Amino acid sequence: MINALGWRALLYKETLRFWKVGFQTVGAPVLTAVLYLAVFGHVLEDHVKVFGTVSYTAFLVPGLVMMSVLQNAFANSSSSIIQSKIMGSLVFVLLTPLSHWGWFLAYVGSSIVRGLAVGLGVFIVTAFFAMPSFVAPLWILVFAFLGAAILGTLGLIAGLWAEKFDQMAVFQNFLIMPMTFLSGVFYSIGSLPPFWQTVSHLNPFFYMIDGFRYGFFGISDASPWLSLAIVGSAWLVVSAIAVHLLRIGYKIRG
Repeated sequence: MINALGWRALLYKETLRFWKVGFQTVGAPVLTAVLYLAVFGHVLEDHVKVFGTVSYTAFLVPGLVMMSVLQNAFANSSSSIIQSKIMGSLVFVLLTPLSHWGWFLAYVGSSIVRGLAVGLGVFIVTAFFAMPSFVAPLWILVFAFLGAAILGTLGLIAGLWAEKFDQMAVFQNFLIMPMTFLSGVFYSIGSLPPFWQTVSHLNPFFYMIDGFRYGFFGISDASPWLSLAIVGSAWLVVSAIAVHLLRIGYKIRG
């Protein structure tokens, strides 16, 4: 069902695709995260208190790391598919004996690699501003992997659906970006009015970031087990959709 050599070759090709322009695909997101930290940390450090003894700058670090992981995992698979469709190079992948599972593993796998690479870069640089603790490292790894996997899968779905860059921009600017920024990256939802707390709990991105932050501080706005259940279920759902679209050749086969 899965051509092991084939999907590994495609995974290598997709990983090499973003690594060849690493200054743009890895370096630029790291710089953006550092600018967020420098501006928000400097302005709000003495005015915002979160989780009792946790400084605001330290609170920001996991949020910015996870935001970078999510956004870049989505960008990797979505940009690869849409570029291949528009440039006509996708036909060379279609000619290979790869199953839909091979496509899924390669595109989502390379998105996970890029997301984690950017996240690690953001953490290394932002740790110079404030080094958060590591209360539960396993939770950090689990949520980083699941977050990258979900957004890589969503990017795959978006790339299959979109037929031009304008449609991809709509998906990213009106869905991914708002859900990422409104998920508690820059604030604890406990500081929000009750209505907006309820809205935040309907955002699956909130559970990715909140569970990830729990791994650093051992404190979170929601139970990490609840976050894990929601995030894990979300990945199963989007993965089932993506695999089905690949199986039927949605918008990639005439």
